[in-house]
Amino acid sequence: MRKETIQYTTPLDALIAMTKRLSSFESRQMMSSEEFFDQYNRGQLADDIVFVEWANDYRHYLDLRQQLDKRLKDSDKPDIEQVVQEAMGVTGLA
Repeated sequence: MRKETIQYTTPLDALIAMTKRLSSFESRQMMSSEEFFDQYNRGQLADDIVFVEWANDYRHYLDLRQQLDKRLKDSDKPDIEQVVQEAMGVTGLA
Protein backbone atom coordinates (compact mmCIF):
# COMPACT_ATOMS: atom_id res chain seq x y z
CA MET A 1 0.00 0.00 0.00
CA ARG A 2 1.33 3.40 -0.99
CA LYS A 3 1.28 6.15 1.61
CA GLU A 4 0.52 9.65 0.47
CA THR A 5 1.03 12.86 2.41
CA ILE A 6 -0.92 15.92 1.40
CA GLN A 7 -0.48 19.28 3.08
CA TYR A 8 -3.17 21.95 3.07
CA THR A 9 -2.70 25.64 3.66
CA THR A 10 -5.58 25.88 6.15
CA PRO A 11 -7.69 23.53 8.25
CA LEU A 12 -10.69 24.64 6.18
CA ASP A 13 -8.95 23.53 2.97
CA ALA A 14 -8.26 20.17 4.61
CA LEU A 15 -11.89 19.86 5.74
CA ILE A 16 -13.17 20.62 2.25
CA ALA A 17 -10.85 18.04 0.71
CA MET A 18 -11.90 15.47 3.30
CA THR A 19 -15.58 16.24 2.69
CA LYS A 20 -15.08 15.60 -1.02
CA ARG A 21 -13.35 12.28 -0.31
CA LEU A 22 -16.17 11.23 2.01
CA SER A 23 -18.74 12.19 -0.60
CA SER A 24 -16.98 9.92 -3.08
CA PHE A 25 -17.07 6.98 -0.65
CA GLU A 26 -20.75 7.67 0.09
CA SER A 27 -21.66 7.68 -3.60
CA ARG A 28 -19.84 4.43 -4.30
CA GLN A 29 -21.13 2.61 -1.21
CA MET A 30 -24.59 4.23 -1.19
CA MET A 31 -24.61 5.12 2.51
CA SER A 32 -23.68 8.13 4.60
CA SER A 33 -20.30 8.29 6.30
CA GLU A 34 -22.04 8.48 9.67
CA GLU A 35 -24.03 5.31 8.97
CA PHE A 36 -20.93 3.56 7.62
CA PHE A 37 -18.82 4.54 10.62
CA ASP A 38 -21.45 3.30 13.05
CA GLN A 39 -21.62 -0.08 11.29
CA TYR A 40 -17.84 -0.27 10.95
CA ASN A 41 -17.28 0.43 14.66
CA ARG A 42 -19.83 -2.25 15.60
CA GLY A 43 -17.88 -4.79 13.52
CA GLN A 44 -20.65 -5.21 10.96
CA LEU A 45 -18.31 -4.47 8.05
CA ALA A 46 -15.11 -6.19 6.97
CA ASP A 47 -11.67 -4.65 7.42
CA ASP A 48 -11.42 -4.15 3.67
CA ILE A 49 -8.81 -1.54 2.67
CA VAL A 50 -11.53 0.73 1.28
CA PHE A 51 -13.41 0.62 4.59
CA VAL A 52 -10.22 1.24 6.59
CA GLU A 53 -9.45 4.30 4.44
CA TRP A 54 -13.04 5.54 4.73
CA ALA A 55 -13.01 5.12 8.52
CA ASN A 56 -9.68 6.96 8.80
CA ASP A 57 -10.94 9.76 6.55
CA TYR A 58 -14.11 10.06 8.62
CA ARG A 59 -12.10 10.24 11.86
CA HIS A 60 -9.93 12.95 10.31
CA TYR A 61 -13.04 14.81 9.14
CA LEU A 62 -14.55 14.70 12.65
CA ASP A 63 -11.30 15.96 14.18
CA LEU A 64 -11.04 18.82 11.67
CA ARG A 65 -14.66 19.81 12.27
CA GLN A 66 -14.11 19.85 16.00
CA GLN A 67 -11.01 22.04 15.63
CA LEU A 68 -12.80 24.49 13.34
CA ASP A 69 -15.94 24.52 15.49
CA LYS A 70 -13.81 25.56 18.47
CA ARG A 71 -12.27 28.41 16.47
CA LEU A 72 -15.64 29.63 15.26
CA LYS A 73 -17.49 29.23 18.54
CA ASP A 74 -16.42 32.55 20.01
CA SER A 75 -16.45 34.48 16.76
CA ASP A 76 -19.32 36.08 14.88
CA LYS A 77 -18.83 33.65 11.98
CA PRO A 78 -21.53 31.19 10.87
CA ASP A 79 -21.25 27.57 11.95
CA ILE A 80 -18.69 25.29 10.29
CA GLU A 81 -21.32 23.50 8.21
CA GLN A 82 -22.28 26.76 6.51
CA VAL A 83 -18.63 27.75 5.99
CA VAL A 84 -17.83 24.43 4.28
CA GLN A 85 -20.95 24.50 2.13
CA GLU A 86 -20.22 28.03 0.95
CA ALA A 87 -16.58 27.20 0.24
CA MET A 88 -17.58 24.13 -1.78
CA GLY A 89 -20.47 25.86 -3.50
CA VAL A 90 -22.92 23.17 -2.40
CA THR A 91 -25.65 22.69 0.17
CA GLY A 92 -27.04 19.79 2.16
CA LEU A 93 -23.85 18.11 3.42
CA ALA A 94 -23.87 16.65 6.91
